[in-house]
Amino acid sequence: MDLVPVLEEPLKKVLGPATAKVMAEHLGLHTVGDLLHHYPRRYEERGQLTHLADLPMDEHVTVVAQVADARLLTFSSSKAPRGKGQRLEVTITDGSGRLTLVFFGNGVHKPHKELLPGTRALFAGKVSVFNRRLQLAHPAYELLRGEDVSETVDTWAGALIPLYPATAKLESWKIAKSVQTVLPSAQEAVDPLPDSLRAGRGLVPLPEALLKIHRPHTKADIEDARSRLKWDEAFVLQVALARRRHADAQLPAVARKPKKDGLLSAFDAKLPFTLTEGQQKVSKEIFDDLATEHPMHRLLQGEVGSGKTLVALRAMLAVVDAGGQAAMLAPTEVLAQQHHRSITEMMGELAEGGMLGGVEHSTKVVLLTGSMGAAARRQALLHLVTGEAGIVIGTHALIEDKVQFHDLGLVVVDEQHRFGVEQRDALRGKGKQPPHLLVMTATPIPRTVAMTVFGDLETSVLDQLPAGRSPIASHVVPAADKPHFLSRAWERVREEVSNGHQAYVVCPRIGDEDDDPKKSKKKPSPEDEAEKRPPLAVLDIAGQLTKGPLQGLRVEVLHGRMPPDDKDAVMRRFAAGETDVLVATTVIEVGVNVPNATAMVIMDADRFGVSQLHQLRGRVGRGSAAGLCLLVTEMPEASPARQRLTAVASTLDGFELSRIDLEQRREGDVLGQAQSGARTSLRMLAVIEDEEIIAEAREEAAAVVAADPDLAHLPGLRTALQALLDEEREQYLEKG
Repeated sequence: MDLVPVLEEPLKKVLGPATAKVMAEHLGLHTVGDLLHHYPRRYEERGQLTHLADLPMDEHVTVVAQVADARLLTFSSSKAPRGKGQRLEVTITDGSGRLTLVFFGNGVHKPHKELLPGTRALFAGKVSVFNRRLQLAHPAYELLRGEDVSETVDTWAGALIPLYPATAKLESWKIAKSVQTVLPSAQEAVDPLPDSLRAGRGLVPLPEALLKIHRPHTKADIEDARSRLKWDEAFVLQVALARRRHADAQLPAVARKPKKDGLLSAFDAKLPFTLTEGQQKVSKEIFDDLATEHPMHRLLQGEVGSGKTLVALRAMLAVVDAGGQAAMLAPTEVLAQQHHRSITEMMGELAEGGMLGGVEHSTKVVLLTGSMGAAARRQALLHLVTGEAGIVIGTHALIEDKVQFHDLGLVVVDEQHRFGVEQRDALRGKGKQPPHLLVMTATPIPRTVAMTVFGDLETSVLDQLPAGRSPIASHVVPAADKPHFLSRAWERVREEVSNGHQAYVVCPRIGDEDDDPKKSKKKPSPEDEAEKRPPLAVLDIAGQLTKGPLQGLRVEVLHGRMPPDDKDAVMRRFAAGETDVLVATTVIEVGVNVPNATAMVIMDADRFGVSQLHQLRGRVGRGSAAGLCLLVTEMPEASPARQRLTAVASTLDGFELSRIDLEQRREGDVLGQAQSGARTSLRMLAVIEDEEIIAEAREEAAAVVAADPDLAHLPGLRTALQALLDEEREQYLEKG
């Protein structure tokens, strides 16, 4: 791989160890190239020069003036060490008027040394009033030295000042200074875009884009740079994904075609309903993939309750028909047990292979989780290695070294976003040849995100709900503004139970954690008013409900720290209708299916994400009776959190909600770094807004990779891929 030595230069060599250390620790910037790609967040206009006599209020101004006098004042302050604070007051004049500049705290030292009476300088800042006098607080300034200052004045006053994402340890202007130091290196940046692509789209060369983004003369410069840098990000990422798809297409796999009159036909014959059009279409896409000699890599995304599990089960049965085995991976034990239960129920005697009462076309469906007893586990492992069990359902316990398959043909991963890529990879390694892969998610993903996050997977969408599914009414319950609404919510739960139905109450916390003394000492700001207290907890709320508004009802709790057998027993009782109200954490978020549960109350709903609320809501209205979801919050009406809840209440369209969700929290890192908290690899590109660029970049990338898979003729693109895909990200794509 070609390296670009100048851009690979460590910052500590160029900027000195102290600054480089802060940049590495707080901003994740290690090399000259990293710093050049640390783009300004926005730009401040210093404004044209203004006379002191006609300063406009509340506007940013730039003035040229001379220091008349400077006074350092000391005052009492609770914030300053030893109770003394310092304030520097500087009076400046330009002949037309006078103006006071003020500097506080640590900001007084430098100006106190530099702004001596008689000094001329440029001053820029926002005009405000204090004690009925105009002033500039903490203005930026540049000392004017020498005779001919007119050029300095013009360039300084008219400039667009870049403001960088900064930290308390490193202010934006210090970052700007560091950028200024490394900016000449931008000339060495090797262009990742093929010349034909760049010319065809009228994009400026990379060195010019870097110069314009950091030191723009006009707003048009910023636009030119942004357009170019967005293309870089979209294109390099799409090339990485296109290479992944290309490599996958070269892998061998066993074609798995369902046999005529086999297990799948027997299963279809006993279904009490017909498949929706959507289910038929998606099944065809999957069966076509399974019939090829390259591994399927397909993402199946479907609305909550659109029947994804049924589609996945039919794919698994087709593979069993073709002599292979299928494994379904679930993120939690509760969900694995739930899937095992619902799949064996759906299959009936077809799941009793080798047992009395099993029919001719039947197989074994085994469950494998970490908490199973040794004997049951041994038995399950034996059924897998002999091939007696055609279908296995489990948690990450399936990935352990001890687990051996007879002939693994298909891996179905439920709820991709909760499952580590390494885990998927380990499971795929258990086939004699790479097994086919079907990833299911109930979090609808906008098209562009699917093209970036899951760009190495083909996508199928189930957006049609099966007949007989009921609508869900959703309402926000403002508990602080209107406490009687909350009382009414509990009455509604009682009404549902008296009509023979059941309800969920969801809380963000379990409630048996030790309170963190550090957290409780922190003084909340006024705008955190509703977030002062810790989130509501399952154990507390369950206690309050049984003694209060839900007294007399059968209330049980469910949370992730309960022993697995207890969790399963609670779920079984709830599914059997022996419990009226289940107070739970988000362990019920995915896949839990109790058609008789019609109401859900989500406490502190503002503490959950949009897609999580949509997932939770999908647990009700799964039968013929209408569903009800109440989002309880104490957040004030004007707050963003409350607006988010209103959005969730106003639509059942998961794709619409996922757009809202993304717009609010940006994209995280599309290469899977979101989980590790590292910076996003997308600095310019906004996945939602830049849909067109992403779609075009995907096409261009596919063409480039088809013509030159190793990018032998595009060394600049290879270098850019290296920079994007540090080892961790490379592995993420490898394992996608």
